[in-house]
Amino acid sequence: MTLRVDETYVKIKGKWYYLYRAVDSTGQTIDFMLSAKRDAKAAKRFFRKMLKPPQHPSPRVINVDQNKAYPPAVEELKEEGILPSASQLRRCKYLNNIVERDHRFIKRRVNHGLGFFSFKTARRTIGGYEVTNMIRKGQVEGIRKGDIRGQVRFVADLFKVAA
Repeated sequence: MTLRVDETYVKIKGKWYYLYRAVDSTGQTIDFMLSAKRDAKAAKRFFRKMLKPPQHPSPRVINVDQNKAYPPAVEELKEEGILPSASQLRRCKYLNNIVERDHRFIKRRVNHGLGFFSFKTARRTIGGYEVTNMIRKGQVEGIRKGDIRGQVRFVADLFKVAA
């Protein structure tokens, strides 16, 4: 599996924070994390979070941009045995077009809002945006991409409201 990892910026209370996102080669969202810092420690925390669920197999290739925080984080995870030593890290900004396009959906929602006034609110709201995007992309079992009625039924059942 090829994984694309990137981060985008989100303004919270006038300060920039980083939204880490991982997308597989088919465009399916794997995971996301909001962080105050953009360093090796934050990158390592994101990789740990992303690789933890058993349904996410270890990636064969990880495409990242030129962020200097990724190589040390990946090396540490390989030494700890969390990431297989055969996993390859490729640093090339042009290989991340899939995740860059996927940022658009989130940025459109975030930028049109009035902004976030706390980190906690931003994390929860962005989590809702991400889940909505995953439902829209057909990542929910039993609901195909483009099946609007199925998506509406799913959300109605989830929140116990009439569709």
